Amino acid sequence: MKTAEIAKRYLTYFEKNGHTIVPSAPLVSDDPALMFVIAGMVPFIPYLSGDVPAPYKRAADNQKCIRTNDIEEVGKTPRHGTFFQMLGNWSFGDYFKEGAIRYAWELLTSPEADGGLGFDPKDLWVTVYEEDDEAHDLWREIAGLPEERIQRLGKDTNYWSTGLPGPAGPCSEIFFDRGPAYGIDGGPATDDDRYVEIWNLVFMQYEITNVRSKYDFEIVGELPARNVDTGMGLERIAFLKQGVENMYETDQVRPVLDRAVELSGKTYGANHDDDVRFRVVADHVRSSLMLLSDGVTPSNEGRGYILRRLMRRVIRAMRLLGVEGPTFAELFAASRDAMKEAYPIVEIDYPRISQYALAEEATFLRTLAAGSENLDASIAAAKGAGRERIDGAEAFLLHDTYGFPIDLTMEIAEEAGLRVDRDAFDTLMQEQRARAKADARSRKRQLADTSVYRDLRAQGETVFTGYTDLETASTVLGILHHGVPVTRASAGQIVEVILAETALYAESGGQVADKGVIVGPGYELEVIDVQRPVPGLVSHTVEVTSGEVGVDQPATSVVDAVNRRAAQQAHSATHLVHAALRDTLGKSATQTGSLNRAGYLRFDFSWGQALSDATKSEIEEIANVAVRDNLEVTTRVLSLDEAKAAGAMALFGEKYGETVRMVDIGGPWSRELCGGIHVASSAEIGLINVIGESSVGASNRRVEALVGQDAFRELATERAIVAQLTSSLKTPKDQLAARIAQLSANLKAAEKKIAQFEAKALEGRVPALAAAATASGPFRVVTESVGTAASGDDVRTLALQVRERVGADAVIALGAEVSGRPVVIVATGEAARGAGAKAGVLAKAAAAALGGGGGGRDDVAQGGGTDAAALPAALRAVATALETASA
Repeated sequence: MKTAEIAKRYLTYFEKNGHTIVPSAPLVSDDPALMFVIAGMVPFIPYLSGDVPAPYKRAADNQKCIRTNDIEEVGKTPRHGTFFQMLGNWSFGDYFKEGAIRYAWELLTSPEADGGLGFDPKDLWVTVYEEDDEAHDLWREIAGLPEERIQRLGKDTNYWSTGLPGPAGPCSEIFFDRGPAYGIDGGPATDDDRYVEIWNLVFMQYEITNVRSKYDFEIVGELPARNVDTGMGLERIAFLKQGVENMYETDQVRPVLDRAVELSGKTYGANHDDDVRFRVVADHVRSSLMLLSDGVTPSNEGRGYILRRLMRRVIRAMRLLGVEGPTFAELFAASRDAMKEAYPIVEIDYPRISQYALAEEATFLRTLAAGSENLDASIAAAKGAGRERIDGAEAFLLHDTYGFPIDLTMEIAEEAGLRVDRDAFDTLMQEQRARAKADARSRKRQLADTSVYRDLRAQGETVFTGYTDLETASTVLGILHHGVPVTRASAGQIVEVILAETALYAESGGQVADKGVIVGPGYELEVIDVQRPVPGLVSHTVEVTSGEVGVDQPATSVVDAVNRRAAQQAHSATHLVHAALRDTLGKSATQTGSLNRAGYLRFDFSWGQALSDATKSEIEEIANVAVRDNLEVTTRVLSLDEAKAAGAMALFGEKYGETVRMVDIGGPWSRELCGGIHVASSAEIGLINVIGESSVGASNRRVEALVGQDAFRELATERAIVAQLTSSLKTPKDQLAARIAQLSANLKAAEKKIAQFEAKALEGRVPALAAAATASGPFRVVTESVGTAASGDDVRTLALQVRERVGADAVIALGAEVSGRPVVIVATGEAARGAGAKAGVLAKAAAAALGGGGGGRDDVAQGGGTDAAALPAALRAVATALETASA
């Protein structure tokens, strides 16, 4: 049974049983404490916690998930994957334990011919929380399971919570017994791979607080409604129903594994370590494909870093399999073909997806080349010093700076006959992870608890009137001070205020929040920020500037009209720039992010190379022609399917409801889904002035522009600069570029001549410097400061010429000031080196006196620092070190 067929049977079954089928949310989580949807319940958290009323009593879904906390286990067990699909059925205050157990058992054990999954009841075991007699008895009654196949387990396995204050409850898990060939008898309590967990039924009925750990907390009472949250792992069901050994061999994953086998020329099943690598490749390519399809792009932080790590682990695994060249073109195509039946977007959007994937691969292959050079140097240094291993700090530097995988470092070192100090490396990694986890916990504590908004949200959605009104009379529903509900706030306090209606725009879709005030009888509040802490609720962060505000008082939200108009201009201008980019570059130039504030826009888009000046000018002109043509801006609210059918662009990673707001500028020329504020016609934008274009990561570019009055002021400033230049240079403005280029060329030529004169002057000092050589043991030594020099290369040339004249026993140390910084060049003759004078060692001694670093080869080396006044001391340090070398 194919994976897509299993999902179809699941959703069909629950739809027949009165469940609303909910589309999968994007992998990118709305929860600020989470980067990704890590479990099927994440999109339903506001409903499960009661913060937001559920729009349905019962639902079912197939939710895409990404989880990387067990990334090191991928490929080693039959069930660990970074991307997985979680089938779930949900009850919000409707059925509870009996219904959940009955539905699960019926679907699992009904014959395939009747639409079920066809599991043999004798192969199924269940676990229940040790104190949950009700669930135990229901399994006996509904499923007829014998006592020995119902196991009672403790909180560590059969009590669900997030590890934070909020909802919790006992759970019951269903396991499939793979048979004695896979492990010992004894049921799920043996924690053996023989028993595969396939379904978890969470009976969410309590609210917990004082959470000391995931399993140590206090129950403070029942939730407002008892809920059911279930999750059945689609990949686990698939590998059991398809009769294969693990999830990596199922129909949605195996094609990538097979292609990796073909590219490597190795055999799957012949070597354990290679098999793990093949499975890592198959899993991570699919995960990367799905993350890219949901708008995540590779970067060095956040979600983009997770994606980058997955992709680089693929490259590392393929390299360890013997493939050093690019492979993503074939591996990602194989994953696309395996996933497109379930997720058609991966085929539709594949040109963009593959652009990012191939660019990331090319970048990391270059990184590996750079890291290899540094690793080769470390290996040479270790061997030269007679060491048998590479220091853990060096390996960590390769990993942290170059992204060079430790496994690859160890493999290359082993080929060279060396070991890596893995313990030291692991210690540094643990310290880094501890810092990251502490930071994550801090953010989670600050952002995760939204239960304080539950009662406010229960009163209904905040009505936003700002599309048509700049002032709206309303009522204060609630006030929060430091996250705690209060009844009043007085002058000087900063609090959150919740209104029943508001004209103030909450930050979203790249548009920053409105500025403005909230006024009422005897008080005024300055609006600092406007956000949506939970879906449907708008919170205003305000400073009470006068009077005292209280709950249930009248309140009028007043938008700063000047700021709003400028923000509208910027947001509409962003749509025009987007359309102009697609006109110029093609449909693959899609938006990946934006920021709109009064007078300014920033627009990120997928593109693999810098834009030429001509292209930037063309984009700017197309956008301004649209402004000139005074295109009508219209908005319509319609269903998501209707909007997509009309050609509206949806942004990757954005979550849309069943109804959406579609914004047209000039009809279909610019048609996007957008909840932001816009002008009524394009002429109101005034002017768009593109001021910059830059890279923001592999295959990602950024355009910045000023809009309206800000754009005019920038052009006026540039006009004043041009006028000043034409006056100073006595050159017409149309000839300024050529005149400045000529002056620049003349300046470079003059600097070159000066450098030549300085080099010749230095060269003229060779005889005198050579004559100044003094005997010191077996050496003839010159330690002199030569003043200033144009470059370190000039000083190096001088030192080599003096060494040649002095002879084989020469030790030359010349100091100079180059661009305000001290430099010492040390050159040694062959006989001097034989007697112990190593230039690299001497240069390091000089650099220490200069407050910097240095080193190099035995025959010539360089040291430098920051304190030019210390050059005499640096040269004395060379002489002292030389005396030690000859002792």
